[in-house]
Amino acid sequence: MRLSLEKQKKLAYVARRYYLDDQKQSDIARELGVSRPLVSRMLSEARELGIVEITVHEPGAQSSRLMDRLRLSGSIRGGVLVEDGEDNDATNWLLSQGAVELLEELGARRLGVGWGYLIGQLVSWLEENPRLDSAVTDICPLVGNASIPARNYQSNENVRLMAQQLGAIPHFLYLPALPESLEEKQVLCSTEVYRQIYQQWEQLDTALVNIGDYPSSPDFASLVRYGSLLQCRRACGRMLIYYFNEAGTVIQSEQDFAIQIPIGALRQCPNIIGVCSANTSAKALAGALRTGLFTHLVARADLVKALLEENHHL
Repeated sequence: MRLSLEKQKKLAYVARRYYLDDQKQSDIARELGVSRPLVSRMLSEARELGIVEITVHEPGAQSSRLMDRLRLSGSIRGGVLVEDGEDNDATNWLLSQGAVELLEELGARRLGVGWGYLIGQLVSWLEENPRLDSAVTDICPLVGNASIPARNYQSNENVRLMAQQLGAIPHFLYLPALPESLEEKQVLCSTEVYRQIYQQWEQLDTALVNIGDYPSSPDFASLVRYGSLLQCRRACGRMLIYYFNEAGTVIQSEQDFAIQIPIGALRQCPNIIGVCSANTSAKALAGALRTGLFTHLVARADLVKALLEENHHL
């Protein structure tokens, strides 16, 4: 039988007094001049009719649901989502911990490592939380060394420190990430040093690849490597030193002289973990997932929530 509007309002009033105003059932009964058992029945009826909805937020439940939605979309096979810390540094610390835990869960043995801010944070996290009994046996960089002094982009040094904390053997790439020209790259990639690192890339079972935003104004090296291609093809994000757009197309240039693992070789790696920093945008993550490269993800839960709200078809 359909309830009258007056009855529904009365049930809502009782529910509001009890659940929102924190009044006891006996106090509500006195206020209305009815019995306490009647108030109890009214509260039950309010729940049954949907006037009251009770939600229990279990720790980690949101992250689990978001990860399930990503898996169902076919974007990735799994990963780790973390809640935001009190600031970006705290969040990046949690993301670093999540990435290490995912490596352990996957049983990574031969590991390739990208570069960037979060990779540097991950190295710092490992220095404070060493995993000397990890399954990782070998680590190598996926990108050459940068000419800037920032630790986050010193690929060989990051690999050395990670290997030290994971009880693994480091393999180094003694070549620059950005040589002077395409001709210099061709010469460097014909050396024994490059051949040896390429052999390491072919044996990888897991890769840690940074996902970041495309800068609003490209640096000089990007302009030389791509000309106007990045703007014309609407680049929205970066992984290693590759750029991609929202459609998931990795933008290729015949003039690209960067030294990093070739996309074809990276695709052969069984587990490719995309790691997002606290500042990675939903647009960059959406484009990265659409490349089809990534099998796993480490990111903020709120970032994935924003992604799923904005992109219904990944």
